[in-house]
Amino acid sequence: MEDIILKVENLSKYFPVQQGQLKAVDGMNLHIYRGETFGLVGESGCGKSTAGRTILRLYEPTAGKAIFEGENIYDLSSSEMKKVRKKMQMIFQDPYASLDPRMTVEDIVAEPLDIYKVVSGKERYQRVIELLQLVGLSEEHAQRFPHEFSGGQRQRIGIARALALNPKFIICDEPISALDVSIQAQIVNLLKDLQSKLDLTLLFIAHDLSMVRYISDRVGVMYLGHMMESAKSEELYDHPLHPYTQALLSAIPIADPIIQKERSRMELEGDVPSPIDPKPGCRFVDRCPYGSDECRGENPPFEEIRPNHYVACFKVREVNNL
Repeated sequence: MEDIILKVENLSKYFPVQQGQLKAVDGMNLHIYRGETFGLVGESGCGKSTAGRTILRLYEPTAGKAIFEGENIYDLSSSEMKKVRKKMQMIFQDPYASLDPRMTVEDIVAEPLDIYKVVSGKERYQRVIELLQLVGLSEEHAQRFPHEFSGGQRQRIGIARALALNPKFIICDEPISALDVSIQAQIVNLLKDLQSKLDLTLLFIAHDLSMVRYISDRVGVMYLGHMMESAKSEELYDHPLHPYTQALLSAIPIADPIIQKERSRMELEGDVPSPIDPKPGCRFVDRCPYGSDECRGENPPFEEIRPNHYVACFKVREVNNL
């Protein structure tokens, strides 16, 4: 059996608002194998980034478990959690907002080393230079400030900082969405190279379905706080089962104009419902072409429909005779 490094069970994160509770993540389940890249996709506002931050306890969970290397990290005290954080790091979406503009690159990259008192003096400087070179920067960049770099270079600085403590697991929270298209591929290829060299496990959160297919071993699809489908990358892209996944994939443009013109698209009607105190039942029901009274009555379970292919849909379950 493959080694599961992280297992998330019934994870929920609610935010109190004036109108009630905003259920950003609501009963999410997923597992990630050691050494793989798990891609998490979905529309803006579906809860992807909140899920990533909650898994790391940057947000405290409302309910659920996050079992990292066999231990539920939500049961840990602050001092115990500090030890675990050395193994779990994050690369943030905005490479400028995540860097302190008053600090030099050397101090930014060395900040985790300072917090954990890993090295100091000459060894600290040498470790910073080693990390900068690992992400494609050089020693001359160490004394500069974030505003002196391009977006892609700033993201490389953020990646170097995330690698400072030799983590095992990194959450990449849309690390390419704020970058030029020409730079996005460079950052993704850098992450793939680093994963191979350092034996990293990645949770890659993104909007770009084509890029997620390129970098991910398995992919999960979120909609309004719920996981809708999860499978190996090629299986999900070639044989999507959930109607929401099918609609997402049909929207990916194809470079060939003839094929693009002739292909059929699955267009969803209606707007995404509010995540504030949502109605019971499937969150996708009002936009789903197969929605029924059963879907409105209860939330479909997220279950294995095919080997290693999980779906939350009564219609898919019925078609597969489960």
